[in-house]
Amino acid sequence: MIARSVLALLLLLAWLIPARAVAAEWGGITPGESDVEAVRQRYGVPSRELREKVEGHDTLRWIYDGEKAPRGISSMEVSFGLLAAGGYRPRTVRYLRLVPRPGVFTKETVLTGWGPPSRVGKEKEQTVFLYQSGLVVYFDEQERNAVSMLFGIPQPEPPASR
Repeated sequence: MIARSVLALLLLLAWLIPARAVAAEWGGITPGESDVEAVRQRYGVPSRELREKVEGHDTLRWIYDGEKAPRGISSMEVSFGLLAAGGYRPRTVRYLRLVPRPGVFTKETVLTGWGPPSRVGKEKEQTVFLYQSGLVVYFDEQERNAVSMLFGIPQPEPPASR
């Protein structure tokens, strides 16, 4: 009898306690978790490497294009250097940006792979899908193909509309 009560309480607590937010990931890269070594091991040496200062911190960007870009992708950019609650982590992926080739990530593919977006917006003539998981997808003017996909860390819940 007590074992059933404890089990019921544990199941209730598991339901009530929110799960850790999971970042949007692609190709084995998860912003906020993956690091320089993981990206190098999976994709090799980048086509170009850029070092910059962002808000006083040294950052690193790797660009994979041409032959070095993943199949179906025109360009992949991986940015390292994340300011987190525990301090600055220079070797951690801050974001991943893909420029897919037409037809690779259609609107239907995005909806199937990542589900409905948290918000939909417009920037100039482009439809933009925003996901709380950190994914931002820009579509072409016909809303058929993704032209840019930015994978970042999870975003806070948007404020409720009044």
